[in-house]
Amino acid sequence: MIEWGPILLRIAGCWLYLMARLCGYTDGVQKESQRHVVIIGGGVVGLCSAYYAMQEGWRVTVLEREERSEEGCSYGNAGMVVPSHFIPLAAPGMIAKGMRWMLNPESPFYVKPRLSIDLMRWGIAFWRHANEEHTERCKALLAEMSLRSRRLFEELQEGADFGLQKRGLLMLCKTQKALDGEAEVAAMANALGIKAEVCDRKRTAELDPGVEMDVQGSVWFEQDCHLEPNRFMEMLERKVEAGGGEIRYGAQVVGSEREGDKLKAVMLEGGEKVEADAVVVAAGAWSPDLARIFGAQVLMQAGKGYSLTLPHPVQLPELCSIFTEAKVAITPMGQALRFAGTMEVGGNDLSVNPRRVQGIIKSVKEYFPQFDVSHFEGVDAWAGLRPCSPDGLPYIGKLSQYGNVVVATGHAMMGLSLGPVTGQMVADILGGEGVDTRLAVERF
Repeated sequence: MIEWGPILLRIAGCWLYLMARLCGYTDGVQKESQRHVVIIGGGVVGLCSAYYAMQEGWRVTVLEREERSEEGCSYGNAGMVVPSHFIPLAAPGMIAKGMRWMLNPESPFYVKPRLSIDLMRWGIAFWRHANEEHTERCKALLAEMSLRSRRLFEELQEGADFGLQKRGLLMLCKTQKALDGEAEVAAMANALGIKAEVCDRKRTAELDPGVEMDVQGSVWFEQDCHLEPNRFMEMLERKVEAGGGEIRYGAQVVGSEREGDKLKAVMLEGGEKVEADAVVVAAGAWSPDLARIFGAQVLMQAGKGYSLTLPHPVQLPELCSIFTEAKVAITPMGQALRFAGTMEVGGNDLSVNPRRVQGIIKSVKEYFPQFDVSHFEGVDAWAGLRPCSPDGLPYIGKLSQYGNVVVATGHAMMGLSLGPVTGQMVADILGGEGVDTRLAVERF
């Protein structure tokens, strides 16, 4: 005779264990008693940090100062994953080039003159790092981070479609001088394990037959990718919330509560207190303001960029590309085509400068002759703020004043591209691992 009592008890035990796992219990420990990390910033770096922290067993609350929208810097960018971008923003020749561009109201770079101690300190630090020695010291680090991030994008793509296209990127050059310069970069890339091919006109046309190009040649970076940023962000939100994480919009941090060398809680506008075992500052261009709340300083400036998206372009490239001389990025996104560019250092100002936008539009016909200025009529320009450190490297590490506050910001144009690897590094730091001193928050 079958004894149903023990069998039913075992079935009930299995069912309870399964329910516990689904509800966030692990080995009898409730989710509420897990370590709790508050992540300030709901952009790509904040959500990637949330996702990878959850993989390491943290309970996560994401606080985003803005209401839910698709207007942030993580949505309107060029959507590129670029191992090719291993040379930091503070590169040799950038000071002289920037001075020339300052005289042109439609150029890709501009610094708005203003009385600001922070801007002066940032400018001096940028000048000190814009040299060969700094590039040589950092290029292998950026290459390693980018290739690792690319692998993580591939992992995230499994079971989630956010339009990842692994077709490479073309650096399109109008002049032989520009092509020769990009060929030098290609040689450095190949030495770092990043595949790069110098192409003439014919080879360039073969690689992307979807668009007519008027160029001298190009460099094809085979491992670069592109995706649709809004779909990627939506996927991250789903993953965080499906894993039990909380994302709160319209939650602005205005204060903090300390206990010894630990940050015990953050205070929200309206008086609410959110307690935490650890805090991550991943608020992009607003990170320096948050650091000040915690009694720290992060040397950074906001670099405004613009994008315009044609829903029905006259031609649709198959690869993403960059107009080398004009510094404009071009990305196919489904049936639409996005053009993005400029770097305006002018504070946390999101107003649109029509002359800078015209600079982007005018450059298109020079490289893609089938396009015309009239194609952009009625297309609204999007503006976003990139968080720029003065040496071109992100800040990823702990604040020295606290044992439980991690900063992850300062990625400039590489926020999306380095989002996954940054999130994984943040999770590692929360778990007690160290960080490369070149990325230290207080390195200036």
